[in-house]
Amino acid sequence: MVEVTRFFGTPWCSDCKVSKTFLAENLINYEYTNIDEDEEAAKFVEKINDGKRKVPTIEFSDGTYLVEPSNAELAEKLDLISHPSKTIYDVLIVGSGPAGLTCAIYTAREGMDTVVLEKGALGGRMNYTERIENYPGFPEGSSGEHLASTFAKQAERFEVEMLKATLATDIEINDQGFKVTTSHGDTINAKTVVIATGTEYRTLGVEGESDLIGYKIHFCAVCDGPFFKNKKVMVIGGGNSALEESLFLARFASEVTIVEIMDELTASEVIQKEISKNPKIKTLTSYETKEFLVGEKKQLEGIRFFDRANQKEVILKPDGVFMLVGLKPIVKIVENLVDLDERGFIKTDEKMMTSVPGIFASGDCRSGSTWQVASAVGEGAIVALKIRDYLRSH
Repeated sequence: MVEVTRFFGTPWCSDCKVSKTFLAENLINYEYTNIDEDEEAAKFVEKINDGKRKVPTIEFSDGTYLVEPSNAELAEKLDLISHPSKTIYDVLIVGSGPAGLTCAIYTAREGMDTVVLEKGALGGRMNYTERIENYPGFPEGSSGEHLASTFAKQAERFEVEMLKATLATDIEINDQGFKVTTSHGDTINAKTVVIATGTEYRTLGVEGESDLIGYKIHFCAVCDGPFFKNKKVMVIGGGNSALEESLFLARFASEVTIVEIMDELTASEVIQKEISKNPKIKTLTSYETKEFLVGEKKQLEGIRFFDRANQKEVILKPDGVFMLVGLKPIVKIVENLVDLDERGFIKTDEKMMTSVPGIFASGDCRSGSTWQVASAVGEGAIVALKIRDYLRSH
């Protein structure tokens, strides 16, 4: 199997951000080199590209390279692309988090032809959770990646068809139920559709932020924490996720600073106690993020805050930032098709069905979700049973 060995890029390259995001979503590790800071690496890139400093230049274990690749080219090179084996399915599930995979396990076990579309790694955001302590059946806790793997293996056991590195780009209503188009150009017909796309991280929308996302501003400590070994990092946010990520980052970083806009952290007391015991971690509350200071070569020169408690501006200079200020639903595929609530989450009835008969929603993208693995599993099971009833009556 071909693997990524080295990734040559720069902080100002937008294509580098796209490729890094794709590799992170698919849990692919590699060695990253910023050619703006490494002249030997820059010369190496020039040698490969006929004297031009083209980035990203990505090296693979078979000795080949891709230069400025699309996500589709990366997926093909890494043998991630698969195509549907059938033209029509009983159930098509968009998203492979705990809700999507549980639904797939139940529907496939009931004898329904089931296909799952997943843009990244099977298991969804579970893969990026360093430790899950409150999922029943694991008294010592479990890594998120391990739990995701067990879910996927169980789905495979029941012969669920899973299309990785695949986006659903369009859903249309037709005589067979629905026609779904994928990012690889395939057309799949399905009698029912389940939207289990989950959520993504919110941003602050302040000046300089968009220039640094994917380079100095990150959202996943498990993915990007190792890049900051022995460096100073900042975590913006004061909830459970922010503090959990801070504990993980403290394994690599020399110093972790948690910054929260509210007067107090909002995380549970249990996690706050763990934070207080870690000498590498300090917290700042009542700090409002105003601006990320960006240099000429898109380096992070500092972050401007307003200290509300002391009514003054403060500039801090971490080496990197991890942003954990809330979540928003991933609903673009159905935003003009089904009813959403005021926050943009998918509204469902007591049968977990959306405003469009035959389209169901489950997990974190659904209005009223509790954003917990255990409840997502429960919702996935409920949706599967409701789909069984729906197909029997149609």
